Amino acid sequence: CGNPAKQMDDTISYLSSHSIMSGEASNSTESVGVKYGMLWIDVEGTQYWSSSHSNNVNFIQKMVDEGKKKGVSIGIYTSNSQWSPITGGSTAFKKYPLWYPHYDNSASFSDFVPFG
Repeated sequence: CGNPAKQMDDTISYLSSHSIMSGEASNSTESVGVKYGMLWIDVEGTQYWSSSHSNNVNFIQKMVDEGKKKGVSIGIYTSNSQWSPITGGSTAFKKYPLWYPHYDNSASFSDFVPFG
């Protein structure tokens, strides 16, 4: 997937070029059309990731580091069925918010197990 820091920079630059700024990074003197509160790193699709858990964790870490350097709040969007095979069950990002996708059309998280 290329350079993780560049991916984060490109995302932030694209949003900024369309007057969409981080609520964390912008200041009150800017004329901003829209603010976002958080960028979510989507960790899904095992076919898109390396077979090396450590390479994948390092890639995610570099994205997180770049986002933090730019003053952006970061969250992780993933499920255990994706996280485990991609990161080997890493807990390196446990302090970040988790957006847990739930695709079984059941309004219950009874199948949730802690991960990450």
